[in-house]
Amino acid sequence: MTTADILKKVRQIEIKTKGLTNHIFGGEYHSAFKGRGMSFSEVREYAYGDDIRSIDWNVTARSNTPYVKIFEEERELTLMLLVDISASSLFGTVSQTKRSLITEICAVLSFSAITNNDKVGVIFFSDKVERYIAPKKGRSHILFIIRELITMEPHRNAQTNIQAALKFLNNIMKKRAITFLLSDFISEPYKEALNVAGKRHDIIGINVSDKRDKEIPDVGVMKVMDAESGQMIWVDTSSKSFQKKYTENYLQHEQYTRDVFMKSGSSFVPILTDEDYVKKLQLFFKARK
Repeated sequence: MTTADILKKVRQIEIKTKGLTNHIFGGEYHSAFKGRGMSFSEVREYAYGDDIRSIDWNVTARSNTPYVKIFEEERELTLMLLVDISASSLFGTVSQTKRSLITEICAVLSFSAITNNDKVGVIFFSDKVERYIAPKKGRSHILFIIRELITMEPHRNAQTNIQAALKFLNNIMKKRAITFLLSDFISEPYKEALNVAGKRHDIIGINVSDKRDKEIPDVGVMKVMDAESGQMIWVDTSSKSFQKKYTENYLQHEQYTRDVFMKSGSSFVPILTDEDYVKKLQLFFKARK
């Protein structure tokens, strides 16, 4: 992909996702993720209906007129995106790959964050942390993140190590962060690391998968390769027992992943590559209010 192609793709993603943010997610994001508390802003004259507990008695005594304290939410937060760029993220059989869907979701979340004056940072990982982008504000920073989402490549046949990404997050982020972990969760065990991270950060796992991860089509005997291990095996896709076992394995894995997140106090959102992720995110944001 040439530089011109990359810039064009970045612009296309910005137009699409920023539009969604402005019309749908800006307010939803703000309501779903609260600030750290309330801080004093100013005083104003008492008006009928004001809570008498908010009266500033010192100012009232000096002016002989009742005044009330005004507080505002301490809004600034940090959004961290933990993005799986392992080999399996390149898989997709419908309209897009898992990676392209992850890119769009990250862009929507990022624009929602800066609209609310929050910082955004990214940890790219495969079987190791591939790159860290420190949290910052601003449109140019988000466009840089989108460019990296499009172009970032792991080393050959890279597998997935969610535990390494979570440990890195805990080491680098000393303050609580809203953390979206985007992966298909085909990974080595990470339960312990998630339990630790879940106590320090607000973690949301987004399980991005393809319908062919769940259902395999009947195309006879075929040779397939595991995207992460590189191992080639022959399978009979016409076998009903094989098809059933294939789907059962997927459902068991998804349920296991959901349980791991729930038990750690974290959230979990499954999204398919041919699914309307906008509706899924809306439902998630509304459930958080």
